[in-house]
Amino acid sequence: MTRILVTGGAKGVGAAIVRALATAGHDVDFTYRASAEQAQALAAEIAASYPDRHITALPLDLSDKEALDAFCEARESESYFGLIHNAGQPYDSLAAMMVQDKAEAAMQVNFWAFTRLAKSLMRAMIRARSGRIVAIGSVAALRGNPGNAAYAASKGALISYAKTLAVETGKRGVTVNVIAPGFVDTDMIAPYAAYRDKMEGQIPAGRFARPEEVAGLAAFLMSEPAAYITGTVIPIDGGVTAQLGVHR
Repeated sequence: MTRILVTGGAKGVGAAIVRALATAGHDVDFTYRASAEQAQALAAEIAASYPDRHITALPLDLSDKEALDAFCEARESESYFGLIHNAGQPYDSLAAMMVQDKAEAAMQVNFWAFTRLAKSLMRAMIRARSGRIVAIGSVAALRGNPGNAAYAASKGALISYAKTLAVETGKRGVTVNVIAPGFVDTDMIAPYAAYRDKMEGQIPAGRFARPEEVAGLAAFLMSEPAAYITGTVIPIDGGVTAQLGVHR
């Protein structure tokens, strides 16, 4: 069996990814920050369904640089086939009103934590000449949107880093890709509940994505048939990035 590390795996898209990976036959370590009860319940649920899987919930605050360093150092001697960086921190603000500390906090969780984790795990992947790295980005990095300056920049940084890493590790059997979801039906969109119908009406598919749809793509990128896909950004947005922003 192959072993995969997922950040932010206790709920939402992360939990769906953990389930999809377990279903596909992988052992999974996943991190959580504040959702300890949900994390343990998820691990127990999967253990009941797949007794032969090793599913481990690990507490980790990605905004805590010292804790992140300690976590990564502890895993440098271990072997992982895959890394999926799903954890994310939103921050909505007009660029002119941006609070620097909040913008930097989003960058730490969304981008810098990913680079630190990838650095700690990729050496074993390179030695094994086999590995998969996936970052969950956002269509916000592909299209300008008012109020998304800091968040979009953090996800854009993921894309640039992933493309470079893919080129550096391609000949060593490691693939690196970014999944760019649009609106996904999770707790993160709760603040937009009053506008949901209007928002869905502007999506060609006519609805938000389900967490399981994003998870299915992540699980595929961990599979053998995905071995020749690297250095790419894959939108999963119901057609949002395919259309003009202004329409009748």
